[in-house]
Amino acid sequence: MYLKEGRSLLLKLHKPSIPFVLSSNPTFDFQAQNKANDKDSVFIEESEVLKRLDCEKDIMMALDYFKYISNSNCFKHTPLTYRMMIEKLGVQGEMDAVQYLLQQMKVEGVTCTEDLFISVIKSYSRVGAAEQALKTFYRIQEFGCAPTVRIYNHLLDALLCENRFRMITPLYGNMKKDGLEPNVYTYNILLKVLCKNNSFSGARRLLEEMSKKGCEPDDVSYTTVVSFLCKNGKVEEARELVSKLVPCVPVYNVLIGGYCREGKIKEALELLDEMIDRGVRPNVITYTVVLNCLADAGEFALALAILGKMFVRGCEPNTQTFTSLIKGLSLKGRFVEAVDVLFQMLSDGILPNEVTYNTLIHGFCLAGNMRDAFSLLDKMEANGCCPNVTTYATLINGCARSGDLIGASEVWNKMVSLGCRPNVVAYTSMIDALCKSSMFDQAYDLLETMMRDKCSPNTVTFNVFIKGLCAKGRVDFAVELFDEMEMHGCEPNVTTYNEMLDGLFKASNEERAFELVAAMEKRGIKFNSVTYNTIIHGLCTCGKLEEAWKLVGRMVIRGVKPDDFMLNMFIHAYCKQGRVESAARILESMSKIGLHPDIVGYTSLICGVSEEIDLEAASVYIHKMISEGIFPNFSLWSFLVRSLFSKIGVVETTEHMNAVLASNVQS
Repeated sequence: MYLKEGRSLLLKLHKPSIPFVLSSNPTFDFQAQNKANDKDSVFIEESEVLKRLDCEKDIMMALDYFKYISNSNCFKHTPLTYRMMIEKLGVQGEMDAVQYLLQQMKVEGVTCTEDLFISVIKSYSRVGAAEQALKTFYRIQEFGCAPTVRIYNHLLDALLCENRFRMITPLYGNMKKDGLEPNVYTYNILLKVLCKNNSFSGARRLLEEMSKKGCEPDDVSYTTVVSFLCKNGKVEEARELVSKLVPCVPVYNVLIGGYCREGKIKEALELLDEMIDRGVRPNVITYTVVLNCLADAGEFALALAILGKMFVRGCEPNTQTFTSLIKGLSLKGRFVEAVDVLFQMLSDGILPNEVTYNTLIHGFCLAGNMRDAFSLLDKMEANGCCPNVTTYATLINGCARSGDLIGASEVWNKMVSLGCRPNVVAYTSMIDALCKSSMFDQAYDLLETMMRDKCSPNTVTFNVFIKGLCAKGRVDFAVELFDEMEMHGCEPNVTTYNEMLDGLFKASNEERAFELVAAMEKRGIKFNSVTYNTIIHGLCTCGKLEEAWKLVGRMVIRGVKPDDFMLNMFIHAYCKQGRVESAARILESMSKIGLHPDIVGYTSLICGVSEEIDLEAASVYIHKMISEGIFPNFSLWSFLVRSLFSKIGVVETTEHMNAVLASNVQS
């Protein structure tokens, strides 16, 4: 086993709660401060306390210092010192301590300022506890602080981030009851709420309300609505709205992005020209969005033209611009050009980032070019760009795809030795590499390590494992793993069932296979073409051709079209039963709906005809096959030669084969 034992177990330690009680017996003696035990106590300046708290990186040390001076006679905490300590605790997620200090402020009669209360709301939002922030807000006057528009805005934003839409409307109502007028920031939050709830008409009405109340919508307002329309496939409506607005770059960028997502390159380019006509200067984001779309579509000549236009108009491309071009070239297999773009970046002084390198490494791995992928990893490190978990996961996946367990293990060991914690992709890829080397016990151990490491496996993880087991005939193990999936919160999907069905049919366990088919239907999992082909193949192998045809009927009714692979299966099944005439009729009828057998299907039919009828009849299908551009392979020629030898002798065989070849050459 190549994995280093225990190297991946970077367990998260539970962070102990901070003891925040203000002790009267401080244990730290802060010598740097003025001594409070002098004959005449010398008070510490507020600025000095703030500086000390700000510089202290250790939250425990900061809190001990805060407690120490609180219990001394040399300083009385102010709203600013409380705010700084509360902010430091909030960053660490220590909300119990934050609540205690708020209560302490109340006891000491220290006023809670607007900024301090906003800091508390932000801290709650940071830990995903907007509801608790709301509860604290309803006690705001206990802390000597009055509600303000800014406080309401931050609270509304915190609720929006957690999609607590039902709480937003009554809170907005309270804001109006408090006599506070919403500002553009308030309206922008409400616009996002409406958009997230798919209420375009409501968003439009709110835009009108803003204008009527003298609060003109800004770029964020319009960008929010235009972005919502584009994401919901209403790009033309978005364009109509933009035509009525004062033009600005952010709105155009969103609109161009909408057209690009729909693959409407022509319209995106038209908008680029429209911007210039309306006096709006495209920025690097505008050009990068268009260039990315062109590169993804393989329109590299146009992409390079856009890049040239950027330079002409004085808009410098950035890392994302070049990365978009590299990604497009990599996906099309044009690696030489992609590497040239990388070197062009470096020569222009634009440093590639992790995304740039990862994009190109991913392309090399997809193409199976692991040598260049590892070479690029070396360049990445040499240029001072640290690989991240995506880099390592991509390389492990590439090694797994090429069956290189040693390479995958070396990358894994390097990743964990550098303190880079594996993610679900890295674990899944490593499991795949182990399965391809039939190291199933080690793969299962890694699955358990993954769960102990608080990295939850997903359905893809189990699918990879099950596929590996079924491919090596370990179907019983695959069944056990399949039964475990839901215990770990993973729902089997159609791919899971397809892999299981394929394995069970190959193991001749038809009973369990059909139980799974029934389970799929009960759970409402939609069959795809792979599912139908797998079941039909199983039925054909069992000789249940009538049931197979019934399933084809159901398949067609459900809108799934038969394919050439299915045609091959039926031809083989009928020929295996000696029903070659039926197989020939299937070939003729299927060809009318655009299905054509490949070398496998023709081989089954020709061999069946040769054995059941004669070689002359078989030669008809040989001619037909060759006329369709499918040439017999070595196995088929060998079969035909053996058949001729056994039936008509060496001389006649030679003459007959020459005649067939001559006929084929002429045709």
